[in-house]
Amino acid sequence: MARSDKIESVYSTADALPDPLPAEPMGTVRAWLDDATARRVTPNPNAMALATIDADGRPSVRMVLCKDIDEDGGSITFFTNFESRKGRALAAVPRAACVFHWDTLEKQVRLEGVARRATDAESDAYFASRHWQSRIGAWASRQSRPIVSREELLAQVANVVIEQNIDLRPLIDAGPDERPEVDIPRPPFWGGFRLWIDRVELWVGGSGRIHDRALWSREFAGGAAEAGVDADAPTISRGWSVTRLQP
Repeated sequence: MARSDKIESVYSTADALPDPLPAEPMGTVRAWLDDATARRVTPNPNAMALATIDADGRPSVRMVLCKDIDEDGGSITFFTNFESRKGRALAAVPRAACVFHWDTLEKQVRLEGVARRATDAESDAYFASRHWQSRIGAWASRQSRPIVSREELLAQVANVVIEQNIDLRPLIDAGPDERPEVDIPRPPFWGGFRLWIDRVELWVGGSGRIHDRALWSREFAGGAAEAGVDADAPTISRGWSVTRLQP
């Protein structure tokens, strides 16, 4: 056996990145998420750590759920309260980074990009698909704001039920597989953000910490300054380029 073959057998990677690397990364991101979902590696395989930075330069990170991947445009979508800490941070500094990590698969995706609000139609459609309890909760919670007690929070929930004239009886009596219809409109302060990706790093774990890494990057005209609250895609000034990275 040649020396190079011996090294390769010792430092093996079960699911190495292909050679040559794909010209664009989002198809692989989608395939990895679909695989993690099919294998049920975690209760929420679409959970990702989302990092933002506010107007004062203070970073923060939290877990959110990725609800859509647009392979063609190169974006992902998540939903939140626009008045939450992350919503206010993205309004001030419309850039973010996020990470998917599937430990049992030894795979990780890192994404960076510019954030814009999703369209009202996208936000309305997703909000309407949510469980009625979550829709009421979106109205009741002044997300990230202090509150004296849980009792006060539940009182806010009760106030929403009264103000929206929601009849809880058929909702509570419905079976677990039933989806009773109830008209709860989307709050104007709640909706989606679409993160338009300009950097993608894919990582596959390898033995001896000789991991497999690759970085894709592209450029938007105007950079972060162009990213506002509108849902239009930023103008691409340079398409995807790719390189392998040392682990």
